[in-house]
Amino acid sequence: MGNSDLPNVNPEFFVTPTTAQVFADKPSTHAPRILLLYGSLRERSFSRLAVEEAARLLEGMGAETRIFDPRGLPLADAEDASYPKVQELRNLAEWSEGMVWCSPERHGAMTGIMKTQIDWIPLSIGGMRPTQGKTLAVMQVCGGSQSFNAVNQLRVLGRWMRMVTIPNQSSVPKAFMEFDDNNRMKPSPYYNRIVDVMEELVKFTLLIRDRSDYLTDRYSERVESAEEVSKRVNQRSM
Repeated sequence: MGNSDLPNVNPEFFVTPTTAQVFADKPSTHAPRILLLYGSLRERSFSRLAVEEAARLLEGMGAETRIFDPRGLPLADAEDASYPKVQELRNLAEWSEGMVWCSPERHGAMTGIMKTQIDWIPLSIGGMRPTQGKTLAVMQVCGGSQSFNAVNQLRVLGRWMRMVTIPNQSSVPKAFMEFDDNNRMKPSPYYNRIVDVMEELVKFTLLIRDRSDYLTDRYSERVESAEEVSKRVNQRSM
């Protein structure tokens, strides 16, 4: 099918993706940068403990990690974006190449603490998109039997934030039984699943991080940008 069969397409901005373009850039050599968010302020927060286990695994796989402490983060729009805790979160989001989101399930949903953190990370900041094209792993901890409500909601948010959400995920039932007195996760199939998820996250991050600009380049935005430039030029000539 040639471009003549696509009358609604502007051929100037219609680009056929190729393997050569996808793999044109040389891979980076620095450690993958992963930001981890958790969704509880409890003193013994199991979502935080799960995130700490995930961070240990990621570092064991050669990644560099940062864990954001949500304590002191205001509700979205309750303070100006210059608020120190907001700036800390946004700077970490820009620094990262991938993320882990882990929320408790409360009333069949993610917690407000989890949602507030994501709400403070906008789709764009001064022309920068702090989450687009970055990888994401989703996890949840449950007080009772295993559920997937929170991770399903986190997937929706990951898509909305234009992130590459990996296929694997973790849901830990009866989380209070899965950690010992030293706040370390006990050996179990649930622990093994977290290992799987972090391994997959590192693989996807290595695959995508040097190509995120190309992978998120869109025909609609190329056309729109060209139209905006044309309007500016025409206005100057008037």
